[in-house]
Amino acid sequence: MLMRTDPFRELDRLAQAVFGANGTRSHPAIMPMDAYRHDGQFIVHFDLPGVDPSSIDINVERNVLTVRAERKPAYGEDVELQANERPRGTFSRQLFLSDTLDLDRVEAHYDAGVLTLHIPVAEKAKARKIEITGGDQPKEVEAA
Repeated sequence: MLMRTDPFRELDRLAQAVFGANGTRSHPAIMPMDAYRHDGQFIVHFDLPGVDPSSIDINVERNVLTVRAERKPAYGEDVELQANERPRGTFSRQLFLSDTLDLDRVEAHYDAGVLTLHIPVAEKAKARKIEITGGDQPKEVEAA
């Protein structure tokens, strides 16, 4: 249902660790995520601590879901930084989703720095029981 097709993800993480974790519009930082299936839907959690919910942008085009967010520094330009370790800037993540998901009913919720998406499995893709009938089966006859 959820397909991972980013072979360079680990290289991106290494580059971020070496060159800094701040993202720009042209080279956004990657946001960590967890994804799992539960009760007929996929649930995806993205870590976005300190992000203003109004800066989060979620788009679906065909089977690609894109999440973008921006975390701005909490200080002004006239400060002398003593430590600069918290990631800020633009964050982005794309998920390539299966045709078996109902992308018209995606729900998003942001709480305590975690963006949670609920993506229902389409009705046509859910498992269902198929009844078997045959001519050799005895028919029930009501007694007269």
